[in-house]
Amino acid sequence: MATLDDVAHGPVHEGPKTKRKLTGYWLIAPGAIWLGLFFVVPFYSLISTSLFDPNGSVLTGYSMTWHIQNYFDAIDQYKVQLWRSLWYAGLATGFCLVIGYVLAYAIAFKAGRWKNLMLILVIAPFFTSFLLRTLSWKLILADDGFIVDSLQWMHILGANDRLLATPFAVIAGLTYNFLPFMVLPLYASLEKIDIRLIEASSDLYASPIRGFFKVTFPLSMPGVVAGTLLTFIPAAGDYINAQLLGSPNTRMVGNVIQSLFTTQGDYAAAGALSVTLMLIIVAAVLMWVRTAGTEDLV
Repeated sequence: MATLDDVAHGPVHEGPKTKRKLTGYWLIAPGAIWLGLFFVVPFYSLISTSLFDPNGSVLTGYSMTWHIQNYFDAIDQYKVQLWRSLWYAGLATGFCLVIGYVLAYAIAFKAGRWKNLMLILVIAPFFTSFLLRTLSWKLILADDGFIVDSLQWMHILGANDRLLATPFAVIAGLTYNFLPFMVLPLYASLEKIDIRLIEASSDLYASPIRGFFKVTFPLSMPGVVAGTLLTFIPAAGDYINAQLLGSPNTRMVGNVIQSLFTTQGDYAAAGALSVTLMLIIVAAVLMWVRTAGTEDLV
C-alpha cells in the first residue's frame, strides 16, 4: 500500500545508495585485511605470550595462564634498560629536530635550484642497508680514528678516553640513522608556508627571530609532530645501534627483548616487556599530539 510520502515524492529507489555504501566497504577491505593479518593477529599473539606461565620451557611447553605478574617482574628487572631507551630516544629525537629543522629550512627557503639535489642527498643513506650505515660509525668513532685522534690532540678527550662503546656513540648512531625521518616531514610542512606571511611579519617590524617563533615555527608544527613521532618511536625500540656502537652499560630495552626471545627463551618476560614498551610509547604519543594540538596531523 502506497504511503503519503510515496504519493508526494514518488517511489524511493534504494539501489544506488546501497551500492555506494557497499563500495566504501569494498575499498577499505584490503586495508582492513592487512591490519588484521599483520597487526591484530601478531598483537594478540604477543599479548598471549606475555601471559604465559613463567615456569614453562621449550621442553615442557608453554601455556597461557593469565599470569599478570609477568609484567611487574619484567618492569622491575629491566626498568633501567627501559628508562635508558626512552632517554636515548628522546635525546636523539631532540638532536634530529634541531639538525633537521635547520636542514629542512635551508632546503625549503634557501636552496633554490639545488633543492632537488639536497633532497636526494637526504634520502641517499637509505640506498644502503641500516646495518652497513651503523657499522660505518664503528670506523668513524674507532679508538685510532681521525675523530678520536683530533679530540685527543685538542685535549678534549684524555689519552685513554674513547667515543666508541659509550652513550655518545649510541645516541650519535640513532641521530644519524633516523635524521631523514625528521627532515622530510619538516620540509613538507615548511614548503607549504606562504612566504608572504613571513614577509608580513618583517613588515610589521618583527625581528627575524621573533618572526620565526611567531609565524614560521607555529605553521610548521604538523611537520614537527610528524617528524618527532617518526623518529622517537623506532629509536625507542631500536637495538642495532646499542648492539654495534655501545657496550653492556648502554644496552637498550630492544637488546633485552631480543636476548630474552632468542637466547634465554624467556618468552613471557620478552612479551611483557614488549607490550609495556608499546603502551608507554602510545601514551607518550597521545600526550605529545594532544599537547602540540596539531589537528592537521590526525
